[in-house]
Amino acid sequence: MILKDYFLAQLDREAASTRKTIERFPEGHNDFKPHPRSMEFGYLASVVASMLGWIALIIDRDELNLDSPEGAEFRTKPLFSKAELLASLDTAVANARRALQSATDEHLARPWAFKMGGNAISQNPRSIMIADSVFSHLAHHRGQMTVYLRLLEAKVPALFGPSADERF
Repeated sequence: MILKDYFLAQLDREAASTRKTIERFPEGHNDFKPHPRSMEFGYLASVVASMLGWIALIIDRDELNLDSPEGAEFRTKPLFSKAELLASLDTAVANARRALQSATDEHLARPWAFKMGGNAISQNPRSIMIADSVFSHLAHHRGQMTVYLRLLEAKVPALFGPSADERF
């Protein structure tokens, strides 16, 4: 199998699960935090909505130095409504799909670096960065969102199996 085809199929699955989760976002609870060290719900939802767009960043650039002026444009900006979150997700998925469709296995094997202060925090082949820093990371934060949903008495979507609120 060509690696980009695997990632395109994964993108479709992750986009569907992410959409189901964001559709449950209860507006008016952007400031909710289950713990003082937790992210605010609105910011967490904004991260989840935009994260699939990181695939294009990893494919289109050789690195991201988050502390550079250019890196500032990639910092998550809080969104405040379900409509904004869904639009962000749609943009992220479209950008990821475009980048993956033009990628080759050779390009996905080339290194990509995440830097802060000019120092590499993580550097791996693009394929590993997409798998770990996007898909696995997204599952983690989407899981956090389901906890926030439960604590706010919102319905939790069935993602990898049935939930108490939704059957497959």
